[in-house]
Amino acid sequence: MTLYFVIPCYNEEEVINETAKRLKTKVKDLISDNKIDNNSRVVFVDDGSTDKTFEIINHLHQDDVLFSCVKLSRNFGHQGALLAGLHQVKDYADAVISMDADLQDDIDVCDEMIKKYNEGCDVVYGVRNDRKSDSFFKRMTAQSFYSLMRKMGGARLVYNHADYRLLSKRAIYELEEFEETNLFLRGIIPLLGFKSEKVYYTRSKRFAGKSKYPLRKMLEFAIEGITSLSTQPIRLVTKLGGIIFLVSILMLVRFLASYFTGKTVEGWTTIVVSIWAIGGLILLSLGVIGEYIGKIYLEAKRRPKFIIEQYVDSQHGYLQRGAAL
Repeated sequence: MTLYFVIPCYNEEEVINETAKRLKTKVKDLISDNKIDNNSRVVFVDDGSTDKTFEIINHLHQDDVLFSCVKLSRNFGHQGALLAGLHQVKDYADAVISMDADLQDDIDVCDEMIKKYNEGCDVVYGVRNDRKSDSFFKRMTAQSFYSLMRKMGGARLVYNHADYRLLSKRAIYELEEFEETNLFLRGIIPLLGFKSEKVYYTRSKRFAGKSKYPLRKMLEFAIEGITSLSTQPIRLVTKLGGIIFLVSILMLVRFLASYFTGKTVEGWTTIVVSIWAIGGLILLSLGVIGEYIGKIYLEAKRRPKFIIEQYVDSQHGYLQRGAAL
């Protein structure tokens, strides 16, 4: 089988050489064990880095054709970069393993992924067996996110799985049929429905550099996941509106009773609280609805999910410009 590794990168100059070194060792070992063939490659996807990431990858390619690079025209985000890499190599690979460049994912688990693929799996998920390496806050927020996603009724996310996975050629081609601009691959891939398995590993600390997912981006990613896969938030707004309507009827009965008993001065606190509560609910409802309208707006524009500026690969054409999807 021909195996490609797709590695999204954004400002990873501090770690990219070590990542390439370890991946080269792994690929050579897999080839010597006859698990993959000599056409297998490692493809880095430069997601509009502003440091020397692309320059380093270019040097790696010049030294060894094992490495190639997809350079995006600007920063399209991790999901766009990952999809760009999958799209670019789908015609050359029998299977693709995607992983981050920070070396937190255990490369040795690839052997088990290949084994599952040979047993007929089109999707193999790399799943963390614990979250001991995370801070208490990150562990708590991650668990809350997965729990919330289950309650929202979206796609069944694989718990403790990020984007470390193996996809067969067939799975990648079917993935292209999902044309939405708002990407959340962790939720979309389970919707493929193909045979899948999980392999477990212990996640390490980042080898070097800083995380590209601060709290703000984590929250944005969570909102993207929820609103891309489920309409439950809008239904929740409808339910809240119904509850408030019922409460208003009860309050109306109470106010009429106060009026007929001559206690018309009473109720200042109730009125103030009601105004604030209903005003807050209206603003929240508008925010949720606006989020969905914004997504419809972006989908209607049909803008490309990524634009490939360069594809550095001496085996399949050294330079291609302007490929967009």
